[in-house]
Amino acid sequence: MQDKNVQAGKNAMANGEVAVPASISQRTLGWMRRAWRPAASVVAVSLALLLLWHGFSGKNGLLVWQQKRTEDRQLRKDINGLQQENARLRQRNERLNSSPDAIGQVAREQLHYAKPNEVIVKLQPEKKTQAQPAGTGK
Repeated sequence: MQDKNVQAGKNAMANGEVAVPASISQRTLGWMRRAWRPAASVVAVSLALLLLWHGFSGKNGLLVWQQKRTEDRQLRKDINGLQQENARLRQRNERLNSSPDAIGQVAREQLHYAKPNEVIVKLQPEKKTQAQPAGTGK
């Protein structure tokens, strides 16, 4: 379109006529015809970058997914540890319910019970001595 206008202007000048400038609406229409493709490309690239950013660091993006995966692993470890402790406590409970010796052992350790003619001797814990740093001793 622009080439036609330029050519028409040159022909008019060669014939000695005065070139009439195109109206504003025609110039605007010509500009829109030339500018829509680059503008659409910019919009498409911007939209693609926005979607990429959202997929990486959005509400449910890759970063959040990795954090959730790490949290899931830690919780599974905690659950396994708690299940093992639960099984150990069940076994202890079964022993205490079925074995008088286990009950006697717990009574002696925790309640400080004694059988007749037994003497309980309670020892004081040893005091911890601080070691001198190397090279400062005499």
